[in-house]
Amino acid sequence: MTPDLVTTLRPLLTAEASAEAYASGAEPGDLEQAVWLRLLERLEAEGPPPDPHRWLRSAVRTEARRTRRTTRNERPYGTEPDGVAEYAYEPERLALTAARHRALREAVRRLPGRCPRLLEALLSPKDLTYREIAGELGISQGSLGPERSRCLGCLRRLLTPEVAAG
Repeated sequence: MTPDLVTTLRPLLTAEASAEAYASGAEPGDLEQAVWLRLLERLEAEGPPPDPHRWLRSAVRTEARRTRRTTRNERPYGTEPDGVAEYAYEPERLALTAARHRALREAVRRLPGRCPRLLEALLSPKDLTYREIAGELGISQGSLGPERSRCLGCLRRLLTPEVAAG
């Protein structure tokens, strides 16, 4: 695509796409991109159009109609589409989950007193009962609930600046 063609057509394309976008349900930038793509395809196949301004207006309207048809035919899912359950096992999701778990465990290790041991026991994959946790920590089962609440409060205060900064 020649630079002078781009320079010449850009203001017209921006104006035409902005004018057609609302009625078609598209973003003006999306229409512009689609028309630039059509122009590139045209230049490769047939060369530049004889009347670029006229071709551009026609191309914008064609893309707007295509977008309207697509939007009219699309329907939102009533339920989650098939494969959403598989999303939990995608590599990106697994990596993000692992990073959150690491951040949580690092924050737990920075807690004061016996909070790290208590919360590690609560987060344990062994799924320990309160009785087992109390025995492991050497505290009464009755004080475990208030101790857990204090530790979670400390953890919340510790994580709040990190979450806000993230």
